[in-house]
Amino acid sequence: MLMFLDTEFTDFIDCELISIGMVSEDGRHVLYVEVQDFDRSKCNGFVQSAVWGSLGRIDGAIVRKADLQSRLREWFETLPRSVTIACDSQHDRDLLGDALGGEWPANLTGWFDLRPLVDTGIFDRAVVDYHSLDRPWHHSLYDAHAHRAGWMAWMDHKRREKLGE
Repeated sequence: MLMFLDTEFTDFIDCELISIGMVSEDGRHVLYVEVQDFDRSKCNGFVQSAVWGSLGRIDGAIVRKADLQSRLREWFETLPRSVTIACDSQHDRDLLGDALGGEWPANLTGWFDLRPLVDTGIFDRAVVDYHSLDRPWHHSLYDAHAHRAGWMAWMDHKRREKLGE
């Protein structure tokens, strides 16, 4: 199963997790958590202006740092035995690893790098089209959903290309 991942974090230099969003390729498995007690003083100006205003939109998403690892592990236990994470940044992967205490769940079996697709018109157009005022950029769950939409558009294009359409 392909699982799209996105994160928001304080800064590239003094990096602390703010939120994690994940959605499966079929859209049936979704996780979104916001870390309640991240250090706001570490946030750069971009994060303050682009991320902070999007927090608190989803009920039940708030989690304390101390409870984040167990929440993630419990969720991974509900997933099929083979999960491949798809993301467009090594930072996302590293932050997920940190949140899991450096030990990957047994069913996390691989990684798919979305970066080569980001610059394709098909993927990019679908990502842009996904976002709206109700689904803003720089919100990890909406960005994960947008990556899923980009992937689906790209895969559909490849299928049509193969069929000669």
